[in-house]
Amino acid sequence: MAHFSTPDAPRFSVEVHQNEYLPEGGREVNAIITVTSAGGGAPAGPPIPAPGAYQDAPGRYQHAPSAYQDAPGAYDSASGRGGGSARAAVVIMVDCSGSMDYPPTKMRHARDATAAAIDTVRDGVAFSVVAGTHKAVEVFPGNGQLATADPLTRAQAKDALRSLSPGGGTAIGTWLLQADLLFDSTDAEIRHCILLTDGRNEHEEPQRLRTVLDACAGRFTCDARGVGTDWEVEEVTGIAAALLGTADIVADPAGLAADFTRMMETAMGKEIADVGLRLWTPKGAEVAYVKQVAPTVEDLTARRVEAGPRAGDYPTGSWGDESRDYHVCVRVPAAEVGQEMLAARISLVQPAPEGVGSPPSPLAQGLVRAVWTDDLAVSTAMNPQVAHYTGQAELAQAIKQGMNARKSGDAEQATAKLGRAVQLAAASGNEDTAKLLAKVVDVLDVAAGTVRLKAKVAEADEMTLETRSTKTVRVKK
Repeated sequence: MAHFSTPDAPRFSVEVHQNEYLPEGGREVNAIITVTSAGGGAPAGPPIPAPGAYQDAPGRYQHAPSAYQDAPGAYDSASGRGGGSARAAVVIMVDCSGSMDYPPTKMRHARDATAAAIDTVRDGVAFSVVAGTHKAVEVFPGNGQLATADPLTRAQAKDALRSLSPGGGTAIGTWLLQADLLFDSTDAEIRHCILLTDGRNEHEEPQRLRTVLDACAGRFTCDARGVGTDWEVEEVTGIAAALLGTADIVADPAGLAADFTRMMETAMGKEIADVGLRLWTPKGAEVAYVKQVAPTVEDLTARRVEAGPRAGDYPTGSWGDESRDYHVCVRVPAAEVGQEMLAARISLVQPAPEGVGSPPSPLAQGLVRAVWTDDLAVSTAMNPQVAHYTGQAELAQAIKQGMNARKSGDAEQATAKLGRAVQLAAASGNEDTAKLLAKVVDVLDVAAGTVRLKAKVAEADEMTLETRSTKTVRVKK
């Protein structure tokens, strides 16, 4: 594990959890990568391992020193970008379609929630409020720019919220494009949206939203919330996944203010943007997948951007003081007993500022190894972290398959999948998910995963389980 930091930047660290031992001829290497970011100002940590640290003896998987060490200058200090001094910008997008009038209190709660979020914006942060219908209307400041937060602009913004009233359709892609235009008016590095909707994206083609999400990916992050029960889970979770944010349901509009406050507090805690998880693999190896597995399951495999010979970057978005886990699976060339190799090098990187031709700034590094052995007990033992998160990923998939089967009327498949989900939730200690499952099925035998589908399930309970199915818990110490 290695650390790199500038004096005012958050300090990142990388921990690798794996069973490095493979049986003779074994190829698949699995590792859980724990990435932690803490407040700036900490001294630099240990240096990068020496060039030959993982170089095998002659005749074994020998690589040139450059295979384990980047070219000179690759780990030079950043040029000052990022850290606590990074400017931030936020755009709050509020659904003002006609359905927000049912019940009439829904719009009032949305206004109150937006006001609470505005109160949470730090002084100096650029911000804007957009009303979303079949078009996007700037509510504040309304001049194609963002306002700078201070007591006066916060008061003016809250006063402008009186103009929020329901009427019109829903075209979420249009809202996101408006947010992107607003962000273009600022040089803020950390760019974050909060998006609230209460209905389906009925006034634009699904492909248009997909195209907009592809265009906005990497430009800003977005937390998406569905209020009530008349919105589409896949739309809201899809927005959050594409834009590296969170998704959740607020079934009772009265809970919006507390949720908006929490979201904005988290956004205000972000200190560094555009962090990439860089994965280097040796010649002959291939990346099977890269997934975020905590705090939620998100498959990043298809989002790889090539970053030089045998290296690729996977986006992780913005970071504050937090920790996340990633599951990396690499297939290496088969080898004989006694041989070993570096299966992958994991680096956290941040791009250099625009206009600066220097390489990305390194934030932390970890190494994934492969060692071939004829000790069956050692090579077949699964690392506890890998086992845990493999189960959490299966849990999310079982819930999705079970709920889809339930909707399609396949009671047998739904019972089997949701029963397996109950079993996995209990085994991993995911108590929150277990409670949500208990609102959809009657649990007869937890250990065996024996359940019975409930005859009647509240729509809010069903949607909550679907929306939060990818939330995971960490391995208990």
